Amino acid sequence: MARLLVDGKHLKKCGREQFALAEWIETAPLEDLLGMQIERAEQGEAVLSLPFTVNLSNGGGLMHGGALVALADTAVAMAIKSLLPAGTRFATTHLNMEFLAPVHAGRVEARARVSGPDGRRFAGKADLFDDAGQCVARFASEFRLARITPGE
Repeated sequence: MARLLVDGKHLKKCGREQFALAEWIETAPLEDLLGMQIERAEQGEAVLSLPFTVNLSNGGGLMHGGALVALADTAVAMAIKSLLPAGTRFATTHLNMEFLAPVHAGRVEARARVSGPDGRRFAGKADLFDDAGQCVARFASEFRLARITPGE
């Protein structure tokens, strides 16, 4: 869980540390806000879970697709982190989500795996499952390692 160094409701400022992670593989402020849990992250794979709280509902009472995308994207990021040295910078450059079934209640689990690196590129996939074991979404993404600039 991230440790906030400022009030989390203030606008983020550049150039100033505003939160800290105790571990390389740990949830960041957004993931904490949503309620994500890292179940495991090792050897290019990760499993994360997210309870469907009322705050994650869309207007129709189902789990909001944005929460599901955030869970899948974070699961792939944790799988990548399991392969890289602490502090390595990378970012999502492309993502696609295929929604297969609605989530009405319970908890969603994301099972992610990555391949790479291929140069600076990682390819990631995640399948999301509801409490009944039904696959509710499939996610595919691409991440890129940041270029290292002189002096870093």
